[in-house]
Amino acid sequence: MQADDKVVLQIGGMTCAACTASVENVLNRTDGVISSSVNLMLEKATLQILPEKFVLNNALDAVKNAGYTGKVHIDASEHRRQKKAEIANENRVVGIILLASVVSFLLLMVLPKYASGFGPSYNQIIAGILCTFVWFNGMNFYRGALLAIRKGRANMDVLVFSGTTIAIVWSVYHLANSLVNSTEINQHLFFDGAAFIIAFVKLGNLMEAKAKLRATEAIHSLMSLKPMSAFVVQDDGETTLATPIEDIDIGSLIKVRAGEIVPLDAKVETGEALVDISSFTGEPYPVRKTPGDEIVGGCSLIDASLILKTTKVSGNTMLDKVLAMVEEAQIGKAPVQKLVDKIASIFVPIVLLLAFCAGIIWYASGASLEHVMTVVVSTLVIACPCALGLASPTALVMGTGVGARYGLLIKGIEALELAHKVDTIVLDKTGTITQGTPKISHIETKRGEFRDMLGLAAALEEESTHPLASAIKWSWENVSSKKYKVENIEIKGGKGITGIHDDAIIGIGNMALCEDYEIAISKEEREEIIARKNSGATLMFVFKDSELLGWLEAKDRIRNTTPKAIKKAKDAGFDLIILTGDSQEAGQRIAEEIGIETVIGDVRPDQKAETIKELQSENKIVAMLGDGINDAAALAQAEVGMAMGQGSDIALDSADFVLVRNDVSDAISALDLGKTTMGKIRTNLGWAFVYNLIGIPLAMGLLFPFTGWLLPPAFAAAAMSLSSVSVVSNSLTLRWWRPIT
Repeated sequence: MQADDKVVLQIGGMTCAACTASVENVLNRTDGVISSSVNLMLEKATLQILPEKFVLNNALDAVKNAGYTGKVHIDASEHRRQKKAEIANENRVVGIILLASVVSFLLLMVLPKYASGFGPSYNQIIAGILCTFVWFNGMNFYRGALLAIRKGRANMDVLVFSGTTIAIVWSVYHLANSLVNSTEINQHLFFDGAAFIIAFVKLGNLMEAKAKLRATEAIHSLMSLKPMSAFVVQDDGETTLATPIEDIDIGSLIKVRAGEIVPLDAKVETGEALVDISSFTGEPYPVRKTPGDEIVGGCSLIDASLILKTTKVSGNTMLDKVLAMVEEAQIGKAPVQKLVDKIASIFVPIVLLLAFCAGIIWYASGASLEHVMTVVVSTLVIACPCALGLASPTALVMGTGVGARYGLLIKGIEALELAHKVDTIVLDKTGTITQGTPKISHIETKRGEFRDMLGLAAALEEESTHPLASAIKWSWENVSSKKYKVENIEIKGGKGITGIHDDAIIGIGNMALCEDYEIAISKEEREEIIARKNSGATLMFVFKDSELLGWLEAKDRIRNTTPKAIKKAKDAGFDLIILTGDSQEAGQRIAEEIGIETVIGDVRPDQKAETIKELQSENKIVAMLGDGINDAAALAQAEVGMAMGQGSDIALDSADFVLVRNDVSDAISALDLGKTTMGKIRTNLGWAFVYNLIGIPLAMGLLFPFTGWLLPPAFAAAAMSLSSVSVVSNSLTLRWWRPIT
């Protein structure tokens, strides 16, 4: 059980969307469970619980009594190993029962009948024995069906059970009657059909399982980037000790050799090396890291060893966050899938009704019992709730997995459905369009001493993590190590920071803050300020009591990839808007450089979300790209929120997409990935619905009056399995998706 009141269970035995609905139903009725979400693809159930009421064994018993297996969620790598072993064993079983089914078919339909002299032919007897062997290997369908029926539910097992049981009972009855009366059998026996139904369904399940395993390869490859231990440098600075990464604290020195994977987020302490980050971000070329550079866990060193100082502990690294985000997304359900789940819950009862209605109609019309049997069995078997259940989760697993491989993390499943509708992209400036590491380019002192003004500014910004604050502190550290004492520091949202120094009110911020404190600014100073703003600089005014001490000017460099990304976005037809808390002039200067026409500047953090609302009121579908705390509300308000990976935790939590590489071009790729993934979900659902709309009437004998043709049960079983496999295979094509270049 985890601290966030969430429990994850591993669920076995689910075969279709009706199964997930059944598991969710029994778990939701368990004491202490607030809600549950079951994922057929990943075989997981995620429970939101009340810790004081929840009893794990009660939940596991509820799952077991419903006909499924449940256990505490195990490590993904171990689960993958177990699934591989299960698939290897199932390969052998399916091969044997397929052979038995083929032999049964040949005996009944192809080979000449060899008379036994006491009623049924030897062919029919041997076919019955082979069918019995196959039936025993398909007992999981029967157990699942009987448990479902006992609980008043219906799933795919019920359809397989009904179809094969009717076929086998019919065949056994005529075989037994022939044996007792020593007469020939004049009716067709369905031993081969029943055997093929079980064999084809198991073959389809096997192919699904293999495809599901391939679908999780991308996320599994990310998991493999996490070493279990690292070499910690000891106090003598020479020797190293292999230590589990869970026991390594922040600030520890670790040695990573050439060819090894960096185990934790860290900064380079000593050494210089080329680093391969392709597995983590999709970046095709290695980058050189030197002392002071940050490096994330999961990257590998190419040509040299490094001594690193850890900046994050295990469980809190960027790779850990990526894996957590991807897993959360894969467990989620697209809104369209929730509708499908409701349909699937009544799907099986409707099919049962259709099958028996068809049988009654054909019998009433004078058709033979053999004809009626074929119609009923084929109708029961061809219906496929599996394809409906797999349509969304398979595409989500593939989409989120391949996205993670290229540093594009999908968090908000609902945003997927809106990604293809986005027509407007709103971009924050600092840290998004620009590198987010501004430097103080000029210091203008109007009153007092230059050192005092810069020192007070640095003291006010001491606890701030804003990029401009970092620039101010860095500048002061290059001047002096002295620290000014400032008390009663207050952050004025969207305006700046104030405090008390030597009984005087001091502050640093924008012009709005100066106006709040009625700071005297002469006409000449105002004209100079306007000129400096027009140059594209960001101005931070420093005052003491009612006097303006001067201002600091900061400039930030545009990311190298931004102009190309903006061109791609414009070519794709998006409207682009810069939304910044910086001055209109500074934003306009950046916009002119990168080719954006619309700039909305001087916007406070609380106004950013309002600006998004105004755009939405104009019927625009908005994607917001930002990185800071001041972007969080806007990210949440936009239909699609996208956060740069280096951004604040609050921004990352508010976003639907996270761009690990901090590259604006990835925003365009993320929208394309969302559009492509949602396209696969819609295609899968369309295929599943159309398949059933066509297949069920054919099985019911729609064409028989015109062609004299009935769909054999074995063909129906093969078609049903093919439907599920087609859906999974369609999702697997997402493996070939690539970011827009």
